[in-house]
Amino acid sequence: MLDLPLATAEFVAVDTETNGLSGEKCELTEIGAVLVGGGELHEEWDSLVGVAQPLGRYIQRLTGISQDMVNAAPAPEDVLPRLATMLRGRVLVAHNSRFDVRVLRQAFARAALEWPDPPVICTVQMARRFAPLQERRGLATLARALGIEVDEVHRALPDARTCAQVFCALFGRLCANAPTIGDALTVLGAKKVRKRPASVPRRPRGERPHLAGLPHEPGVYVFRDADGRPLYVGKSVDLRVRARSHFTSGAAWTAQAEHVDHTVTESELGALLLEDRLIKALKPPGNVRGKGEPDGYVYIRCRLDIPFPILEVAREPAVGHAVCVGPVRGRAAAAELVEQLNSLFGLRHCGRSMPARAHPSAYGQMGRCLSPCLNDLDPNVYRERLDAALRLFVGRSGGEALLGRVDEQIREASAAQRYERAEWLSRRRSRLEALLARLGGVLRAIHTGARLVLAPHPSSAGRADAIWVAGGRVVDWGAVDGASLVERSARAFKAAPPVGRLGGWLSADAVSEARLVGAWVALNSPPMLELGPRVGGAQLSRFLGAHGVVLHRGEGERSFAPVAG
Repeated sequence: MLDLPLATAEFVAVDTETNGLSGEKCELTEIGAVLVGGGELHEEWDSLVGVAQPLGRYIQRLTGISQDMVNAAPAPEDVLPRLATMLRGRVLVAHNSRFDVRVLRQAFARAALEWPDPPVICTVQMARRFAPLQERRGLATLARALGIEVDEVHRALPDARTCAQVFCALFGRLCANAPTIGDALTVLGAKKVRKRPASVPRRPRGERPHLAGLPHEPGVYVFRDADGRPLYVGKSVDLRVRARSHFTSGAAWTAQAEHVDHTVTESELGALLLEDRLIKALKPPGNVRGKGEPDGYVYIRCRLDIPFPILEVAREPAVGHAVCVGPVRGRAAAAELVEQLNSLFGLRHCGRSMPARAHPSAYGQMGRCLSPCLNDLDPNVYRERLDAALRLFVGRSGGEALLGRVDEQIREASAAQRYERAEWLSRRRSRLEALLARLGGVLRAIHTGARLVLAPHPSSAGRADAIWVAGGRVVDWGAVDGASLVERSARAFKAAPPVGRLGGWLSADAVSEARLVGAWVALNSPPMLELGPRVGGAQLSRFLGAHGVVLHRGEGERSFAPVAG
C-alpha cells in the first residue's frame, strides 16, 4: 500500500472524543469519520459509544456529550467494525494523530477486535512542514488561518470534518513533495536538519564555549549547539560566574554547547521574567518543566466559574475568572485561614465536586456552613456570603479589613446579648491575628489596582527595572526610561479592572509571570507605587528619586526580544 500514488489514494479523517481520563481509564465516547478522495470530502459517519465508567461533569460541559447520551449509545464492539471497514485500504488522517490512534487502539483491544493498522498522516505534522509561519496549530486556530470556517468544536464529526478540510488545504503541497504514500510518511516524519553556520567554529571535544564575553551583570544567557539550536536558558545576577558553573555540574547538554548568547537586564526580577519568556519561546531540552524548588509561597484563591465556589490554597494563581489573594508564605497557615473564613461566612468546607447529602454535614449542623449540598439553597444567598468574604481582600489591607469585620461581629453579638457567640468570635480574632502575623505576605487580591514595581540593580546604585502590574498580569516592563515612563504608567492603569470588581482574569500564559513577580515582591519588598487615574511625571520622578533611581530622559528602551539563533 505504501507504494500507491498519493494523488489517487483515499483517506479517512478521524476524530475521537473521550471521557477525559488518561491511561487505562481513558474510554472512547464518540467517533467521527470523513472519507476524502481527490482533495474533496465525500461520505461522513459518526457514532456515540457506550462507556463503562460515569462521565465527569467537566467533560460533559466541554463536549456536550451527557451521561444519558452515552448510556443510550451502542457498545464499542458494535461501533468499531464500521470504522475498521472504512479504514481498510485507506490512509487514516487525524489532527495530533498520536492521541487518536492510541485511543482507537485501546478501544479495539478492549472490544477484542483487530486493529486495522492503516498508514497514518497527522495534520499537525503537515502544518509544521507546509505552514511553518503558523505558530499556533490547534485544529480550530489552524483551520481559520487557512481560511476554513469553524462552527463547532469538541464534537467528533465537526472536528473530523475540519481536519479533512485542513488536510485538503495542504494536500497539494504534500503531493508536490511526495509521489507515494510511503514518501509522504517519510517527508512528514523526517526532522529538518539545519546546517552549521560557517561563521560558527566547532570547538574541540571536552572544551567549554568561550565565556569571557559575558559580563558580570544580571541577565539571561542561552547556550546553543553547533547548528544554533538552543540547549539551555538560564538567568543570574552574575552572567559570567553562573554560565561557567554549568561545566562543573555534569549536565548532559553541556557536551553539545558550542556558543552562548546573552541579554543584560537591570535586575534579578527582569532576568526571571526574560528567562520565563525565552523558555516558553525556545523550548530548550536542557530546561526541565517545573524548574525550581518550591519557595513556600501559596495563594488563597476562589474560582468563580463553578457552582457554589470554594476557597482553596494552591501554589499558583487560578487560570480564568477568579479571585487570587497573595502570595503568602506557609501552606498550613493559609489553609487554616481558609478554614476560619469558611466558618465565619458559612462557606463550603468540601472540595470542588460538591457531594449531594440527605442531611447537613458536621459544619452545617454547627451553623458554620450554609449546606448547599442539600440542594435547597438559593445560589444568590451563598454568593452574597462569598462576596462579603472576598471583598475583604479587594482593598489594600486585607488583614486589617478581616480583623475589622470580626470586631464588628463581636459588637453585634454583644449588643444582641449573644455572649457565647461573642466569646467564640473573640477567640477567632486572636487566632486570626496570629495567623496573619505568620503568613508574611500581602493579603490582597492580585487583580486589584495597578502598580509600578521598582526592581533595583543588585550592585549598582541608580539602576533599576520598572515592572508594571495591572489586573494581576505583567503588562509592561523594561529598563527605567524617562521618555516613556508616564505613558507606560498610564497604559498600565487603564489595563486594571474597575475599582471594587470581584474577580480578575488570568490566561494560562500569564499565570507563571504573575507568580514570579508575586513571589519575588513578597520576598524582597521592593519599592512600589500605586498608579492612579492621573499619573504625572512629577509624581513618578519623586518616587524614583526617593529610591535613588535617576531618570535618563531619551534613553532607549532595553530590548527583551528572544535571542536570535
